[in-house]
Amino acid sequence: MRVRSCLIPLTVMAAIGFAAEASAEAMVREQKVITSAGARAMVDACTAWAERNHQTLAMSVLDWAGNQLESHAMEGAAANSIDTALLKARSALRWRRPTSEMNQIVRTGQNLAPTFMHDFPQPGALPILVDGEVIGSMGVSSADGEKCAQAAIDVVFKKP
Repeated sequence: MRVRSCLIPLTVMAAIGFAAEASAEAMVREQKVITSAGARAMVDACTAWAERNHQTLAMSVLDWAGNQLESHAMEGAAANSIDTALLKARSALRWRRPTSEMNQIVRTGQNLAPTFMHDFPQPGALPILVDGEVIGSMGVSSADGEKCAQAAIDVVFKKP
């Protein structure tokens, strides 16, 4: 009886310890992030794509939280290009979809929220996905910007 009365409190304490450990793990998750080097590599890859396609662009890369990691305007890019690229990148990140899709949604009247939320639903930006997780976005100042961003994602993250 004495052993049994000691085992019950020990069992309860062990159960509480395991439950606390399990609940602490449930409160934390791992987050993939794009590094500064990754953002710079994306800009370099997009610039190479633009040069091959005879385009002059500006581009912006954001991390998963919307912090600007990299911004670049090719020589001769229009004065508003950097702002346009940044606005597109922010929009793609917030809505977690290509801005060309947002553009279609707004144009058809399915959802006008991007316009009154001060987003920029114009084609040219993509969310950056790694293993199904959005780790950032890339905005490019031209209508072909999504092709440039996709080329950069393919080069940097080795997608065929």
